[in-house]
Amino acid sequence: MADEGLSAGAVARRLGVAVTTLRTWHQRYGLGPSRHVPGHHRRYTPEDLSRLEVMRRLTAEGIAPAEAARWARYAPDLPPRSEAAPAAVRAGGGFAIPVGRAGPAARGLARAAIRLDVVAMRDIMTRAVAADGVVSTWDGVLRPVLAGIGERHMATKRLIEVEHLFSRTATEVFAAMPRPRNGEPPRVLLACTDEEQHSLPLEALAAALAADGVGSRLLGARVPPTALSDAVERTGPDVVMLWSHAPETAHVAQLVALQEAPRRPVMIVAGGPGWTVDALPAGVIAPTTLGEALQLIETWVRR
Repeated sequence: MADEGLSAGAVARRLGVAVTTLRTWHQRYGLGPSRHVPGHHRRYTPEDLSRLEVMRRLTAEGIAPAEAARWARYAPDLPPRSEAAPAAVRAGGGFAIPVGRAGPAARGLARAAIRLDVVAMRDIMTRAVAADGVVSTWDGVLRPVLAGIGERHMATKRLIEVEHLFSRTATEVFAAMPRPRNGEPPRVLLACTDEEQHSLPLEALAAALAADGVGSRLLGARVPPTALSDAVERTGPDVVMLWSHAPETAHVAQLVALQEAPRRPVMIVAGGPGWTVDALPAGVIAPTTLGEALQLIETWVRR
């Protein structure tokens, strides 16, 4: 019987889907039976079944059918789910982006991200910011997706293109937040440490400050010590926040240099998970969330 292949009914029972679903996948995406005996219906081979296992699993995880079919067509040699997929799922495999218990907006954003659908990503982010503000959007929508992308990358060494497009889209949404035009120079300077490339959290903070009418200067990623010192000397900010995403980029010397600068900022803030609180110089503040950083900075600026 194995040599003769499987009928549509048998495959449908194995996958737990309707026969009409199999017909749709065949007609729309080319995922149909490949074995043909003259005078008989086409039969599904083990390779066909493997592709359909991938298709069923990805659609169940929320991937759009067309995208799931594209991945399924690239998996001709995968064994059926009963043999291989449980281990892959435990190891963090698959192409859906996990977002834990995040809400519908985060789940929709994750699906758009995996499709590289920049229009949908921008629309979801923009609507979330308009409805709930920058901080809530960052904490409840963007961060879960970013964490999920990172988890999938660690497991598969893929999705770099997803992270880049996602981050670029978020940058555009945050940059679109109208900046204050009150004629006063910004009193807040935001910068990443030397060699730190993850500037998106600072972009979110700059947008949140702007939404509350507080201006800032955002230097962005990988700011060398001399460049930071020159910026402080020329602008004389009251508040400087240095962001570090990982311990490797948490250069305490840059904080010390700020404390020793001729135009020392009144408030020095160490942002990001890269910093070790116990290793920070005395007087440096280390907020743990975007909301906390926003409150600290706004409270000082509005004194």
